[in-house]
Amino acid sequence: MRTVRRVEPDRASPRLWRRRFDEREELWTEAVGRLPPVYGETWVERDGRRLRRFEPARSKLAAAIAADWTGPLPRPGERWLYLGAASGTTASHVADLVGPSGSVYALERSVRPFARLLATSERYPNLLPILGDARVPETYADLVPVVAGLYADVAQPDQAEIVRKNAELLLAGAGAAVLVALKTPSMGREHGPARHRATAESALSGFLDLERAVRLDPFHRGHYMVGGVVRDDRPGVRGPVTPPSGTTRGRRRS
Repeated sequence: MRTVRRVEPDRASPRLWRRRFDEREELWTEAVGRLPPVYGETWVERDGRRLRRFEPARSKLAAAIAADWTGPLPRPGERWLYLGAASGTTASHVADLVGPSGSVYALERSVRPFARLLATSERYPNLLPILGDARVPETYADLVPVVAGLYADVAQPDQAEIVRKNAELLLAGAGAAVLVALKTPSMGREHGPARHRATAESALSGFLDLERAVRLDPFHRGHYMVGGVVRDDRPGVRGPVTPPSGTTRGRRRS
């Protein structure tokens, strides 16, 4: 008979919850929004909280956590910029993680998924959709305040450069977080995934203290989660990010 432990919060991202079994672990986020589900995910009530199943097969962020990503995660009260939000699957979970006192500025350039993102945002008051192109952050900079974190899932050959441009314009100073769901097939076929990852890390290392990247197979083939926090020697827009009480910027398993 398998042993099931109760659902427990993550130490560094307290709105992320875990349910452990003998050989596997389920991930859940504490919901800010209301039903119906965003993408068919399970919702449960537990000790007065509404929890949503965070599916690694549907979200690259969940896949990274399942693969033991030890880098930064969104935390309660923070503002995040999300590049490439599509219809809002992962963006809604980021909105859960920052909680009702935080906000997620969700950028999508394609009209069809943006329409679905708009529908999701009607049930998520802290999810703020923006129709725009991540290559030209100047066009939406007036809509986005300085943010504590940047999540990118843009699947372009120059993903790292797109992230850098947005970070320079909109990301806060030392301690601010960057997460990149790196799709290596979009970077060309002349090199393998590991070489493309190294290229992206080289570009991001100019302003980040990088965490150990994790590969997202088998859930998302050819993908890595790459990222870290802004270094102290990179001038910030509003100075260093101050972690909320009781949390640390790097994530460690509880």
